[in-house]
Amino acid sequence: MTESNLAERPPEADYRHIVRLQGVQKFFGAVQALRDIDFSVGRNEIVGLIGDNGAGKSTLIKVLTGVLSPSSGRIFVRDQELDLTDYSVRMAHDLSIETVYQDKSLAEKQPLWRNFFVGRQITNRFGFIDIRRQKQIADQILKHAIGFRGVGITVDSTVANLSGGERQGIAIGRAMHYKADLIVLDEPTVALAVAEVRKVLDFVRRIKASGRACIYIEHNLAHVHEVADRLVVIDRGAIVAEVSPKDMSVTELTEYLIDLQHEP
Repeated sequence: MTESNLAERPPEADYRHIVRLQGVQKFFGAVQALRDIDFSVGRNEIVGLIGDNGAGKSTLIKVLTGVLSPSSGRIFVRDQELDLTDYSVRMAHDLSIETVYQDKSLAEKQPLWRNFFVGRQITNRFGFIDIRRQKQIADQILKHAIGFRGVGITVDSTVANLSGGERQGIAIGRAMHYKADLIVLDEPTVALAVAEVRKVLDFVRRIKASGRACIYIEHNLAHVHEVADRLVVIDRGAIVAEVSPKDMSVTELTEYLIDLQHEP
């Protein structure tokens, strides 16, 4: 696998949206968690999904990634409608949709090369794990996909020895290696120091530079405002606004979200 393979997506059939939800609703008993959601992510687009705690961000993402079934509505991937009775997390993976849940998906005591290939090991013709090949590919991912050059991190480094920002980079790099067209980031900068936040935002930019799309869920408005092409605001289960970061400052966006909480 070459550097160009890791850095760029191969040409694919034409489509406008990698994913699109139309009229999606979700009920938990009598409680309506999502209300007539129309939401889309275009090719090579970073969409910031923002809203207060309990606004519906997590439920929306769980429906989009096959964790939860919508009560009604339609889901399209690459402009092709899905049969919602069959849609699942496994199908989402097969459709090149990957979710990075902070650093929870990494094995603390395992070296990086093992973390890259959990459940997807490369084997030789005798059926044994090809450790040498896996280390070679992991090294390429570290250096070329996520840019870990000269920072003292090798394929044999353990996750436990990495900073929070570096762990995010590993998780993002793994998703990129497995050719995810859409990478969902769930609050990737939570509890990180300023220098670590900068690393993660650079990793997010690499997602876009590689030709992929990203949904960036974030409480810190300054972080998502910096990298998103478009901001989608969800409140009490409904999408209430779509904003271009160029048209609304972080301060204005913050005031808007505060005002939402005072509406009946």
